[in-house]
Amino acid sequence: MSQRIIVTAALPYANGSIHIGHLVEYTQADIYVRALKRLGEDALFICANDAHGTPIELNAAKQGITPEELVARFHAEHKRDFARFDVDFDNFTTTHSDANRAIVMQVYETLQRAGHIEARDVDGNWCEHDQRFLPDRFVKGKCPKCQAEDQYGDVCEACGHTYSPTELGEPYCVLCHNPPVRKSSKHIFFKLSGKNHVGFLEKWIDSGALQTDVANYVRKWIESGLRDWDISRDGPYFGFPIPNEKDKFFYVWLDAPFGYAASSVEWGERHGVSFDDMWRSENTRIEHIIGKDIVYFHTLFWPAVLNAVGYTLPVRVRVHGMLTVNGEKMSKSRGTFINAAAFADNIEPQALRYYYACKLSSSSDDLDLSLDDFVTRVNAELVNKHANLFSRASQFLSQKIDNKLGDLPFTPEQAQGDNPNDGSLLDLACRVVACCRKAEEHYRNLDFGQVLRELSVVADIGNEFMQAEQPWAKLKDDVEAARLTCTFALNVCHALATYLWPIVPRFAEAGARVLAADITRMDVATLFALRNRPIGTFERLFDRIDKKATDKLLEVSKDSLGGNKRPDEGARTTRVEGPHTARVEGPHTARVEGPHTTRVEDTAAPGQVTFEEVRKVDLRVGIVVEAERVPKSKKLLRLLVDIGEPEARQIVAGIALHYEPEQIVGKRVVVVANLKPAKLMGVESRGMVLAASGDTDLGVVTVEKDFPPGTVVS
Repeated sequence: MSQRIIVTAALPYANGSIHIGHLVEYTQADIYVRALKRLGEDALFICANDAHGTPIELNAAKQGITPEELVARFHAEHKRDFARFDVDFDNFTTTHSDANRAIVMQVYETLQRAGHIEARDVDGNWCEHDQRFLPDRFVKGKCPKCQAEDQYGDVCEACGHTYSPTELGEPYCVLCHNPPVRKSSKHIFFKLSGKNHVGFLEKWIDSGALQTDVANYVRKWIESGLRDWDISRDGPYFGFPIPNEKDKFFYVWLDAPFGYAASSVEWGERHGVSFDDMWRSENTRIEHIIGKDIVYFHTLFWPAVLNAVGYTLPVRVRVHGMLTVNGEKMSKSRGTFINAAAFADNIEPQALRYYYACKLSSSSDDLDLSLDDFVTRVNAELVNKHANLFSRASQFLSQKIDNKLGDLPFTPEQAQGDNPNDGSLLDLACRVVACCRKAEEHYRNLDFGQVLRELSVVADIGNEFMQAEQPWAKLKDDVEAARLTCTFALNVCHALATYLWPIVPRFAEAGARVLAADITRMDVATLFALRNRPIGTFERLFDRIDKKATDKLLEVSKDSLGGNKRPDEGARTTRVEGPHTARVEGPHTARVEGPHTTRVEDTAAPGQVTFEEVRKVDLRVGIVVEAERVPKSKKLLRLLVDIGEPEARQIVAGIALHYEPEQIVGKRVVVVANLKPAKLMGVESRGMVLAASGDTDLGVVTVEKDFPPGTVVS
């Protein structure tokens, strides 16, 4: 029996709107599950709204509605916004469900019977004015370590030190700003520090479930000693009551993650699959995709609880980086704190999916949404490269010939075989198939940036073939030769539509309609099989993004994002609603505040160039793999430079007076990739290596970090 793969993303908090920071994670998970399904896997994308906690209770009271009504409102809004960005859950529910309540109660009883639960009296911050204990998000004061002021009751944003709320200096209630008093209350703990849990976690961390850097980080927490986990909260509180306890509720960090399981139950009920088949089975593979700020929970508390109750353990917890905009944290005042709905109202959402995919890899590195680079890359790649190939080939075939594909001088099976490396059509087809095979593996590893690099090579093969063969020049004398060119190019388009679908599904589906082709299976065996039949009617796949659209988006966001602050935000803009991690707090895409955004006016004084003119230059990272002197020239070196294409570029560079050939080999240089080819001393040069020169010296421009060949320089 093949494994069912259940993929989850962190639960969005039902107390605010989805923003572009959240969409990093949901886009990543959605692309991954779409790819798995097209690769033939039994995969599910499971999620839910995190629906409990003090912030929801207070926000609902402020609006004069019940917490259930507030949750329902945001649940509907979130479903709408996710749909606009093609985030397609197999099941999306809320944690305030009967299914989740039943699971949480059963888990708690099991933990109790096994001796993993302990009750203790704990000192807390009691607000006399509001007549309630203050959770760590609702009390501020001085950090006990660095004395930074205005810090929340769990972690200092200034020095990163963690502590209990009662350790704060000069504490005050964020609701009424009065100082709380110390008061004792009974709390329920999961004994995470027990040797049995620590021993299990040490083995699980070494199982390969985590990225190496994340695993190393988690080991340090274990080595420093784990704390028992407080799984209770005092009322008033919106959540599930703890059985046999008075005015005690489960802390959301216990009930929210079991929303993964409860949402699976709802899916299972519709498809005849039992809970045990999904969450107590070796035939299920659980994978979590999360942000950096909830690593502690998902790699320590969560697997320990799952192990204690005999549930299926996650085999992968993939941690992604945090989002910045224009190099800085998101900011309401500068308009870079952008809601999903505002983005979709102003810019095609598929463009953001494409750009995030360009940036997403298997690492936990942070990623930046540079709005200028966003416009440039989407226009240069998705429009000028991918969509343009569909447009040129399909319109030429329909308008200049008879809309019918011809045959190809090789079989689809031959295209999957050994590459003859002879420049033939079969050679090109084998290169396309090889790139698509690599793309499949990159999809499985969540290396979406590498997927798009492979597909960029595929598009280049098609575009360069069209340009080299010039079917418009052959049309008068040899219609069938022109047809053959279009047939090959449109088969390349079929490969692009098939393998781009997980990232930009509506773009790919429109491309499939143009081809009148099936793209429902991601398999190289389906490639180069479009022959001897009509294609569909042409339709535009994607429109260029105007820089004015991003400018307008920033202005709209400045005007419209004054609301939706958590009750505990006060005058600050950190800690906005996030996934079910909102209590720790804030979007899973990090503490978000503050970037300024660079506004570039596209005008130029005499002697200057405009920003649009600069953007026309395609700069790429390249690695020099070979170098030799050009015969009969003292100044020129012939270089072979890997810029991420199937073959290294030949570039002639005037640097021989300053570099021996062996000195330049291996350097990461910056290449102008779209320079018109030229011949120097009879040797063709297909690009330019950038260099700085003085009166007597010269040095090539190199890249400090180990970016892969083909990385865009912007």
